[in-house]
Amino acid sequence: MTDQVDNWHKLARYDTNMQGELHANLLKNNGITVSLQPLSAIPGMNSGIVLWVEDTDLAEAQRILATIPTDGAALLDEMSDADFDALSAAQSNSTQSNPIINDDSLNNNNGGDV
Repeated sequence: MTDQVDNWHKLARYDTNMQGELHANLLKNNGITVSLQPLSAIPGMNSGIVLWVEDTDLAEAQRILATIPTDGAALLDEMSDADFDALSAAQSNSTQSNPIINDDSLNNNNGGDV
């Protein structure tokens, strides 16, 4: 028998796996050990996820997650017009770099019957 106590604490619960995994990776990148607990045993189900951290990392993990803006309206208020212009330019450039191919030879059946 061991004297070691379970030192894991529930840090956060997310409705989507992607959001939970994103925040878990942020914590891992900051040197915090994170355990993920999916809320469904069925692979591919997006039923949510719980993040667990060790007792020694709990305060630091809470501090890091507290810096992430969760209110979309507040985030939009913080963005300047220059930020929006940069986003618009990046989006329009990405669509221009992939032009639609309009080549009649692709539509040509080379004289054969279809």
